[in-house]
Amino acid sequence: MTYFEADLSGLDGGAWLGRLEDITEEFGRFEPLGPDHSSAYLEGGDQLLVSFESRADVVKTLKREPLGVTYRRRNGWSTLTILSDKQSWFRHRAIYQHFDQLADDGFFELFDTVTFIGEGPGGYAAAAYSAAAPGATVVAIRPQATLDPRIAGWDDRFRKQRRTGFSGRYGYAPDLIEAAGHALVAFDPHQRRDAMHAALFIRPNVTLLRCPFNRLRLREDLDGMGLLDPLLEAAIAGRLTERVFWELYRKRRTHLPYLRGLVILLERRGRGDLAARVCRFAMKELPHPFFARRLAKRQTTRPLKRQM
Repeated sequence: MTYFEADLSGLDGGAWLGRLEDITEEFGRFEPLGPDHSSAYLEGGDQLLVSFESRADVVKTLKREPLGVTYRRRNGWSTLTILSDKQSWFRHRAIYQHFDQLADDGFFELFDTVTFIGEGPGGYAAAAYSAAAPGATVVAIRPQATLDPRIAGWDDRFRKQRRTGFSGRYGYAPDLIEAAGHALVAFDPHQRRDAMHAALFIRPNVTLLRCPFNRLRLREDLDGMGLLDPLLEAAIAGRLTERVFWELYRKRRTHLPYLRGLVILLERRGRGDLAARVCRFAMKELPHPFFARRLAKRQTTRPLKRQM
């Protein structure tokens, strides 16, 4: 396999995109998809990872590189990154035509396994465009099913994006995901609108993964727990099951953001005793001022027992 190295750190705007294009052209193929999207294919092994990412989110990460660059270098997989320059939910005719052409050319059939991944709008796209590669594995993190107000009018977070249009080609993600071999939809059940979108994905080939107390940063938390790598490795190997996920997800018990979110929720629900137990457990595993302050506050606010 061709040696691969890339460095996108310290670059912004056009310089960043230009460097990504240079890297991709050297090791694969770069293609603009309309004015606001691009496709970056890096040739590697017989496993293909297809990711949908926002450039704004990518450049906020430490290495400022898409998943496709990371996993081509680290694991030697072939990767296809669909990059967006705006909140578009990857709804554009050029992207539809791109995936239609890939399917017509038998591109996805060249690989032993194909895995689609994305979060939020990217999760929607991973589910929708997986229809171009029947039998693929899908990892959709906090996906929207659609923004069509006739179906999801209760989701008022993205009113402007509704005008993008969610009918026609690659439109309603829950129907399109039916072609996948297996799909996992991860979401925080305490985020009501995310949970309602997830419920629309219920299909025989879909496993819903309820990941509470992660709020709106589930992928970030999975990465922070060190779970993103083994999750994708299991997906690429065709062995990512619900059981495998929950075995890996046990690491949340020593993950600060998860434990902090759990304590805050328990306190809001009036479960102070249980919140204190979590704080005491957390202090043994990863001492942090947050848990010490919560325990101290509880000691000073608990009512004194009546003296006999």
